[in-house]
Amino acid sequence: MERVTLIADSREQEVYAFDPVQVDMVRRALPAGDYSVEGLETRVAVERKSLDDFVSTVIRGRARFHRELALLQDYEAACVVVEANLADVFAGRYRSAAHPASVFGAVLSIILDFGIPVFFASDRQIACRFTQDYLLRFHRNHQEALDAQ
Repeated sequence: MERVTLIADSREQEVYAFDPVQVDMVRRALPAGDYSVEGLETRVAVERKSLDDFVSTVIRGRARFHRELALLQDYEAACVVVEANLADVFAGRYRSAAHPASVFGAVLSIILDFGIPVFFASDRQIACRFTQDYLLRFHRNHQEALDAQ
């Protein structure tokens, strides 16, 4: 199996520990998102968020986040991965006074207004696995398309 190099954005605070058998990791600035595939940095990206960070970003940092989403919506594949369940949003299990309906409205805006899926991945470990497999699948599909030419 070919090893794939994944990139973690240099500004990412809590970098995922991907499977070292399948993945090499490098850190450098990405144009958008927190994780991508080397050589495909403007085609695929994952934006990672803890629940507290997600809520803060969509409520208080909305303008900056919308600029990031505007970049991501031009990618072939991009998504936001939240390290929590949607039930955590509705239960208000975050450090913010934001109403759960406002947070959920922001989720729907990301999905419908920007066309970027938001995946609630239960916890950090599952979000890490999702991110790795999402990027590896995109890489494999890209390679298969190149091989078919």
